Amino acid sequence: MTTQASAPPTTKSQALRSYDVADFPALTGLEEEWRFTPLKRLRGLAGDGSGAARGTVRHEHGDLPEGVTVDRIGRDDPRVGSVLTPFDRVSALAYGAAEDALLVTVARDAVVDAPVRLRVVGEDAGALAFGHTFVEVGRFAEVTVVLEHVGSATLADNVEVTVADGAKLTLVTLAEWADDAVQAQHLKVRLGRDAQIVHVQVSLGGDLVRQHTTVEYTQRGGEAELYGLYFADSGQHLEHRQLVDHTVPDCRSNVGYRGALQGDDAHTVWVGDVLIRAEATGTDTYEINRNLLLSDGARADSVPNLEIETGEIAGAGHASATGRFDDEQLFYLMARGIPESEARRLVVRGFFAELINKIPVEDLRERLGDAIEARLTKAGS
Repeated sequence: MTTQASAPPTTKSQALRSYDVADFPALTGLEEEWRFTPLKRLRGLAGDGSGAARGTVRHEHGDLPEGVTVDRIGRDDPRVGSVLTPFDRVSALAYGAAEDALLVTVARDAVVDAPVRLRVVGEDAGALAFGHTFVEVGRFAEVTVVLEHVGSATLADNVEVTVADGAKLTLVTLAEWADDAVQAQHLKVRLGRDAQIVHVQVSLGGDLVRQHTTVEYTQRGGEAELYGLYFADSGQHLEHRQLVDHTVPDCRSNVGYRGALQGDDAHTVWVGDVLIRAEATGTDTYEINRNLLLSDGARADSVPNLEIETGEIAGAGHASATGRFDDEQLFYLMARGIPESEARRLVVRGFFAELINKIPVEDLRERLGDAIEARLTKAGS
């Protein structure tokens, strides 16, 4: 299935969508959606995949709580591609090249106390790998799902998520790749009536990680909270994009991403798009991105966008800020006998604390705190 626009799109809702990679023009880096991304570092994921060595990633999970199942399904399963229609060359390549999909099912009415922990493990960054994951949360279910990415890989993957009427999903995605890894991920969430999702996206590892998240509302009362935490070190490129598509009345969204950068050529990109369509009256939305530059040579690009087609909304706003350490905060701490290096670490920990506390898994919160501390210590901050 292909949807073509007769002219260059003037709105996100008019963008080309197709399951066939051949329908998307070759990327040049001049496109608005790709102007921040160093295409050469994608190692062939921006092409058509032909002639490249094919690799795989391994999926692991521990004991599953009652009410949760994990299976493999074929590409012919009607759920595959039912939520996410690829909207760029990379997601279309991943859709066509993935041999099957990982299916995570949470039963209707299940209230799952323990987190569902899944792990994607890469073993070869020299070959192109492709993946597909489908998460379906049944009506009135409540669950936390943690999806971790570790090891070495060059991976393009699509993730589809459905949250049925009255259900609540907390989804934590963690990119803690090895230094040589590359990932381009597309994740789309579809919310039913009064459904809720809290998505916490954490990006720490990898050479280049580009993650695109889309939220679609199907009925009234849907709520989406999208949070992100990223820390780019020397030479890393971490890119996060969101599209929150308000298509029905009386839904809510809140987006809050925070990033820290240190070292030469550390580069982060955040692009937050919120589309409020004409029929989406009563929408309440806000998005904010904050970046903390810890050294010279680092660069943070931040682009919030609001596209509003109706004046009958509850509220809409956006904000973006990028800056260095607050000298007053440092002075306050140092005046109380705290050495400068420790004072800087305290400021960074405080900067991220609110978002880390959104993760309802204690050992994971501690692990992320330790990882951030290790980066600061390594840099001598």
